[in-house]
Formats: sequence, structure tokens, C-alpha cells
Amino acid sequence: MTATAARPTERKPAQLVDMSWDPITRIIGNLGIYTKIDFANREVVECHSTSSLFRGYSVFMKGKDPRDAGFITSRICGICGDNHTTCSNYAQQMAYGVKPPRLAETITNLGEAAEYMFDHTIFQDNMVFVDFCEAMVKATNPGVLARAERTEARGGRIHGYRTVADIMRAYNPFEGEVYKESLRISRVTREMFCLMEGRHVHPSTLYPGGVGTMPEPTTFTDYLSRLLRVIDFVKRAVAMNDDVFDFFYEALPGYEEVGRRRTLLGCWGAWQNPDVCDYRYETMGDWGRAMYVTPGIIVDGKLLTNDLVDINLGMRILLGSSYYDDWAAEEPFVTHDPLGNPVDMRHPWNQTTVPVPQKRNFDDKYSWVMSPRWYDRTSDQHLALDTGGGALARLWSTALNGLVDTPYVKATGHSVRISLPKSEQLPEMTLEWKIPQWSNTIERDRARPYFVAYSAAMAFFFLERAMEHVRSGDTKIFENYEVPDEAIGCGFHEAVRGVLSHHLVIKDKKIANYHPYPPTPWNASPRDVHGTPGPYEDAVQGQPIFEENGPDDFKGVDIMRTVRSFDPCLPCGVHMYVGKGRTLTTTHSPTFGAVHG
Repeated sequence: MTATAARPTERKPAQLVDMSWDPITRIIGNLGIYTKIDFANREVVECHSTSSLFRGYSVFMKGKDPRDAGFITSRICGICGDNHTTCSNYAQQMAYGVKPPRLAETITNLGEAAEYMFDHTIFQDNMVFVDFCEAMVKATNPGVLARAERTEARGGRIHGYRTVADIMRAYNPFEGEVYKESLRISRVTREMFCLMEGRHVHPSTLYPGGVGTMPEPTTFTDYLSRLLRVIDFVKRAVAMNDDVFDFFYEALPGYEEVGRRRTLLGCWGAWQNPDVCDYRYETMGDWGRAMYVTPGIIVDGKLLTNDLVDINLGMRILLGSSYYDDWAAEEPFVTHDPLGNPVDMRHPWNQTTVPVPQKRNFDDKYSWVMSPRWYDRTSDQHLALDTGGGALARLWSTALNGLVDTPYVKATGHSVRISLPKSEQLPEMTLEWKIPQWSNTIERDRARPYFVAYSAAMAFFFLERAMEHVRSGDTKIFENYEVPDEAIGCGFHEAVRGVLSHHLVIKDKKIANYHPYPPTPWNASPRDVHGTPGPYEDAVQGQPIFEENGPDDFKGVDIMRTVRSFDPCLPCGVHMYVGKGRTLTTTHSPTFGAVHG
């Protein structure tokens, strides 16, 4: 069989080999993927995803001053800590009954836009580009590389590379031009972030009630000057990724099945609209729909709901294969939400974390990650939603909702149109991300550079709003508040790699319960109490293998591409404490200027 031939359909007697990757490289090293591979039929027949890290944020947050929550939870992650601070502030603002000034909200939006640009670019550089670079393809699919040498790059007039192989060479780590330019772009976008939020990655100027960023005109012009420096790269990156991914579909018929799973996507929305958002739970459905990334739950390509109240009430934290005791018999913290709706015992407001360290057993318990699910009342199913690596779910939900309509980004019901102005080397350009046929590895990776473009376009919009405020003398950036004796709050946001929620219960002015749920617990969850595999497991299990190597020199590139397409971030996956007061810590050293959490 040649590298680019169609796959045979007849089944051969199985040749099963146990293979594991633990830890997965190029991320924080706590994720293990354990598989059984049938090399005779070139497919993965079984997959388990496991994490060896527990950190206990939901345990030690209890009793703290709730105003400290944003600063503490930003330390959950060393790459997207600002997303936690932002989301924590959203939850606190609901609990305190405070609405930040409009300029403060816009400054936060600018900071988060820069974070998406920074993080997605550094991810594509260290994960996707390396997985699809010349050196990797040469080692795993030399027949594909030979075809790439002969295949003209359709977007060459934009990115400047003649063949697909030329793009792959530019992706090579350390020496490829695109690899090196991505690192430079990540520096500039990080500077943009710091102009708005003070420090990367643990913000020093974001607080409940507003920000501490001084709104001088130069604050925004300094941001703009940097934004203009990255737009050429953003335009080229979309064209390069499209060329490489379209080529893989053509060169390897059937590659759409790699990492493919049922379309079960969740998006909690991003970038509040300060003209609508008041942080009241009672109006959360309305201000959620006014976000500049529209929330939504998508099942089999259809939008199930875009109401954050429905999304909130449907959240369930299941066990099954996780190292924890159940809490179902305990007293609930919250029996009803502010609208009078009953709150389930397995909702984050009512969760109690009771870790039980034990030996890993794939027939029983094997991971520190719990199993977040979304309960669909219409089907009576606990859905194992995934985030599509963040960008795929955000674009898909926004496109289907058709609500976002700005001069720079417009949702059409079937696509998202992104307009970027003229830049130093390239003309004004309108990019269009269209809802794909599949929720698979390539489409997760393809969505990411499109969302970098989306973020850059929205940054222009937020800059215009911010400078309008400053020019009109509306420079208020903070609103006072009092911490109530008792309150509940919830924050919904999009971390870079997908859905992020923070749930807060206050009693006697202290935190009585606090649960952050970032995207990785959704994606990396193990089999739940119903036996439903988590998204990593589901996406890898049953996928075909296209790598040309046999068992003796197998690299597992198709499996690694699938897992990395979700943008794994295991520090956010579980929150090591071992009994008798002994704490385990792990130190990680950066690789060529960046470690991706």
C-alpha cells in the first residue's frame, strides 16, 4: 500500500500491541495515553487517558477571603492564568452585585484578545507545526513528504511558499522560518497583554469591580502599534494552515477519521458586552447572548441552547474512574439558583472534593481528572462535551448562533467572516471560517489560526471603543462594592483551550465552596460512572493509523496529533497532596523559550 492510496476495507486477523505515551511530550508532563493498537488493520482499538497530578484548589480555597480568589486561581495554570482571574472576577461580580465601568470591561477584553493571539500562536508553533513539519513527516510518512514536494501551495501568493513541503520545512523546530517568527509574534502579543493586564501570566491589574490599568491614550496606541505588527503573520498563518491541512486530506484518503468523534461541543462565551452585561444571574441568558463569542452547546451539528442559565444548570461532575470519594450524601451548599430552579447535587456549587490516592487500575480507577458532563434533559443523557481545543467550539457556536455582528467579525449562521485591515505587506482581507463536515483532529487545528484572526479583528473593535471612552472623558475604571455575608456566583468564560467556569459560595464573608472547571477536565476526563469515555479517549479509540512505520519504530504521530489537537493543559485538569502533610511538587524547565501548559 502506498502512502497516498485508499485504505483497504477488508478486515485481517488482529495484531494487537499495547503502547503508551506517558508523559505526552511538549506539554506539562502529567498526561498519559495508554492504547491497544491493531497493526494488522491499522487502527487504535482501545484508549485510556490518565493524569497523575492532583493539586486541591477546591480544597484550600475554603475559608479564604473571596476577593483573593482571582489572584489564587490564576496560579492554577502557568500559561492561561489570566483566563482564571477574569472568570473568577466574573463570578465575584455576580456574588457582590457589582458591574465594572464600561472602559474597565473593554480593557479586560483587550487583554483577553491578546492572550488568545499569544497562546494560540505559541501552541501552533510548539505542537501543530512540529507535528506537521518536514522532519516529522519524513520520519513517519516519507511518501506523503515526497508528494508534498510536488504539490503547489494554493495560498502561496499570501504566505510566499511555493510548495506544501516548503511550508513544512518552515515549520521545522528551531530552524524553520515560521517556527522562529511565531516565537517573535508571541513576544509582541505578550507585550500587548501586559499593557492591559499588567503582568503575564498572573495579572496584577484585574480586580472584581474593575481594573487598575491607567487609561492613558498611549496605553491604547502602544497596543495598536503592536497589533499592526502581527497582522501580516496572522493572515499568512491562516493560508499556510489551510494549505497543509487540505493537502493531508488529499494525500491520505480517510484522514478525516483521525481524531473524529461525534460533534458534541461546548462553548461558554467570551468578551462581555459592557452595554448589556450587568452580572445579574436573573439576566444571564440575555447578557450571555450579547457576548462577542456566543455561548452554545452543539450536538450532532445542531445548537441545543445558547442560554447560560441552561448551561449552568446542566453541569454535572461525575466520578467513575477518578480517584475520589462521592459527596452525594452530604448537605448541599445550594439547593436552588436565584431564579428558583433546583440545583443538582452533582453541580459544581455542591461539589465536595475528597481525594483517595490509590493504584492505577484501568478496569476501575485510573485518573485524578473527574468527569464533567452536561445533562441533556431532552435525551436524558450525560453528554461528554469537548471544546474542540477551544477555537473549534467558539467558531462553531458563534457561526450557528448568527448573533455577533461588528464591523470586523460577523456570524452568518453557517460561517464566521473576519475582516482584517491593510497591513504592512498584505492588503485588507476578509477571511471566512465555514462550519466543517467533521469534528476531528485537522479541524480542531485549522480553527486555531482562524480564531487568532478573529481575536485580532475584535482587538481593533475593542480599541475603537476604548479610545471613544477616553476621548469623551469617560475614564472610570473601578466600581466600589461590599462583600456580602452570604452569596453565590458563577462566572463563564473561554480559556484559550475552551470552556471555563468558576462557581463560588460565600458564607460569613468567606469562601464556603469554590470550584473552577477549565477545559482540560472536560477533554481529558476518564470513563464516567456510566462507562462513557472522555473526549481524548473517544477521539483516539477507533481512529485509523496512517503512519508508515511498524510496531518496532512506531512514533504514534496520528495519536499524538489527535491528543494535541485538543490543546492539552493538565495543570488545569486536576486540582500533589499526599497524606501526613507531605506535598509533592514538580519543576519543569522551558524548551526554547516556552513550555506549553
